[in-house]
Amino acid sequence: MNLNSIPAFTDNYIWVLSNDNGRCLIVDPGEAAPVLSAIEKKQWQPEAIFLTHHHNDHVGGVKTLLQHFPDLVVYGPAETQDKGATCLVQEGDIITVLEHEFSVFATPGHTLGHICFYSFPYLFCGDTLFSGGCGRLFEGTAKQMYQSFAKINALPDETIICCAHEYTLANMKFAISVLPQDKAIKEYYSKVNDLRGKNLTTLPVTLQNERRINLFLRTEDDDLIRVINKETNLQHPEERFAWLRSKKDNF
Repeated sequence: MNLNSIPAFTDNYIWVLSNDNGRCLIVDPGEAAPVLSAIEKKQWQPEAIFLTHHHNDHVGGVKTLLQHFPDLVVYGPAETQDKGATCLVQEGDIITVLEHEFSVFATPGHTLGHICFYSFPYLFCGDTLFSGGCGRLFEGTAKQMYQSFAKINALPDETIICCAHEYTLANMKFAISVLPQDKAIKEYYSKVNDLRGKNLTTLPVTLQNERRINLFLRTEDDDLIRVINKETNLQHPEERFAWLRSKKDNF
């Protein structure tokens, strides 16, 4: 399988998995034009579309793609039913695309119906986990997002995180403001700053990397707990997760 990222809008990535025969899977096509351009250039043959949630920058290109490829199956959660999904899926479902099995699991938080698609090593997580950060809580709660992160954190180190936005530099600026002396965070911030200075992508990343530098996966970390305890005493990791999300919202 070949993993490809297609830039869209100002900071979105549309992910495409293709096989050696040119068949491909498209994930969260917020707009159609860059996808159609890539299909023509690469001579891909689209087989399916995955939608993680209902926001327009993830579903806006579906209608046009279906006009070009009317036989495409569009898999998505119930909240995408009026956005072009033709096959609704939910936690526990197994989908076979490109002769690979993808498991679906619910990751509410950013939206209430948000889902992820996973086929080792690829995780298509939409706006749930970003490199160095997590999605905004537009519909769900911090507790829900914490539980969604726990599901992702149960996956293997080698999992390739395919998130939908180039937010890494901003996330690492926040992380280093919280733990300025953390070696892993300092090193990753420097790397990301260099990549973005050259207009290069920071994605995808491995879950192993995220466990080191993503504060939202480090709610049991002693250094982070000490920082939080200077302001408030929070006993539970989901409370620390909520504290982080609140701080990031106002950063």
